Amino acid sequence: MADRRPIESWLTDMDGVLIHEGVPIPGADAFIKKLRESGKPFLVLTNNSMYTPRDLHARLNRMGLQVPIENIWTSALATAKFLDDQRPGGSAYVIGEAGLTTALHDIGYILTDHEPDYVVLGETRTYSFEAMTKAVRLINGGARFICTNPDETGPSTEGPLPATGAVAALITKATGRKPYFAGKPNPLMMRTGLNAIGAHSETSAMIGDRMDTDVLAGIEAGMQTFLVLTGLTRPGQIEDFPYRPSKVVDSIAGLVDLV
Repeated sequence: MADRRPIESWLTDMDGVLIHEGVPIPGADAFIKKLRESGKPFLVLTNNSMYTPRDLHARLNRMGLQVPIENIWTSALATAKFLDDQRPGGSAYVIGEAGLTTALHDIGYILTDHEPDYVVLGETRTYSFEAMTKAVRLINGGARFICTNPDETGPSTEGPLPATGAVAALITKATGRKPYFAGKPNPLMMRTGLNAIGAHSETSAMIGDRMDTDVLAGIEAGMQTFLVLTGLTRPGQIEDFPYRPSKVVDSIAGLVDLV
């Protein structure tokens, strides 16, 4: 591997890297503490669009992970930033939770089911047939189709749950229209996050537990990438992909000394 510049800023996925099923992964508290003491810019990323950064800050705080609100970046925020750049002051029909609706309200978007500019699909635990039917009809009527993230399943204590990507596939099948995904592995999410903290990809690193989203997004954004083995990707699966992370470590604990 070619020599890289020293790492001056860090981006890390949340689920599977810092926490797993509501429990901190050993080493996560030490890693966050070291980041804060170093003064280096950092972000905790999540493709889950259900929660606002304030919600996630409180959730992590209860687990003993002190992550400031301004250091949390979600696919909902990336989606809102994208839409604000594309069509400022637009309108959207939204299927999602407070994380997504709040992000869109904050950029001045009108949420409506009357001739919206966009149909925006995000994460929710209550996908309804009525809402999906309305989304199909609005897209067929000319609304552009945007999704927060392509994840087909999400984690829960009971096992995998259908997620945004799975519902997007249903709507695509019914409309013939493929969505634009703003979240990982789209490097847009990484670049907008880096811009938010004034960092640059050439001196940044991405930590994730998934080859197909975290590592791929980091590579495409031009960052060093670290794969931890505490989440979805297992060691035997790494060779299934045509790209590799910069380094594979057992857990976030193995990266504390690099900060």
